[in-house]
Amino acid sequence: MGIDFDWVDAFADTPFGGNGCAVLHQAAHLDDETCKNVVKETSLVECTFTGPSDVADIKVRYFLASREIPFAGHPTVATVAAMRHRGLIPDGALVLETGAGLVPVEVAGDLVTMTQIAPRFGAEVPAKIVATAFGLEPTDIISPPQLVSTGLEFCVTPLKSEDALLRAKINQDGLAAYFDHIGATTMDMMEPFLVTQSGATDMGDTYSRLLLAPPSPAEDPFTGSATGAMASYLWARGLITSPTFVAEQGHGLGRPGQARVDVLGPPDAISGVKVAGQGYVLMSGQIFV
Repeated sequence: MGIDFDWVDAFADTPFGGNGCAVLHQAAHLDDETCKNVVKETSLVECTFTGPSDVADIKVRYFLASREIPFAGHPTVATVAAMRHRGLIPDGALVLETGAGLVPVEVAGDLVTMTQIAPRFGAEVPAKIVATAFGLEPTDIISPPQLVSTGLEFCVTPLKSEDALLRAKINQDGLAAYFDHIGATTMDMMEPFLVTQSGATDMGDTYSRLLLAPPSPAEDPFTGSATGAMASYLWARGLITSPTFVAEQGHGLGRPGQARVDVLGPPDAISGVKVAGQGYVLMSGQIFV
């Protein structure tokens, strides 16, 4: 018997934009190695595997090619868009069971809005360590890099210009030194998330990149979980004047993505982050594993 799947371009309303994710329906029972092999076979950054839940409307497992992670943003949008495409859910509210806890989602037509959990602010990381990991200068970083999680932990790193953002390139030795510095031993630590405070287009307010280490693809086209962490960081540090803005990512890859972001609560007491985007179902079929 085959497993039904949908391939969804998340944070995009047209084909080949945003970030692709394969959603395998009723497949959360698959073993870890099979799930990782599915991700490798697709050459995507992440895939999701859904199943029944005793505490929410549906359970979602998130996998990279290397490991399972507790939560991810663009796969959440993709999963909900795929379920709606199949008529499995109506417009309205639903709750997902994830490794990071329960994630409320609102569906309104083609728009999927997830409410990420309140941010957890971790340690600051010396600018030199992060800069070395990406072939940048410490002066390219305008505010202290800091570990932040709204379900998945990233080192949010604000850069001074789009030029610096586009110059970034992974230095493997430098990235290894970064992971050693933060003590990356758990499944919920990711590469640093780079952001500049101007959009890739006139419609955007921020422009970000997430460069990835093997066996993942070299760069993530759009990172919804990191967008929530980044928004929390900018709002908490007074680097944005409004908690509502448009985040852009993926334009340098020819896969433009966009999210509407709303940080909930005052800068010193953030209660969550709403990240909203569309999902375009590119293909559907069955996978035999």
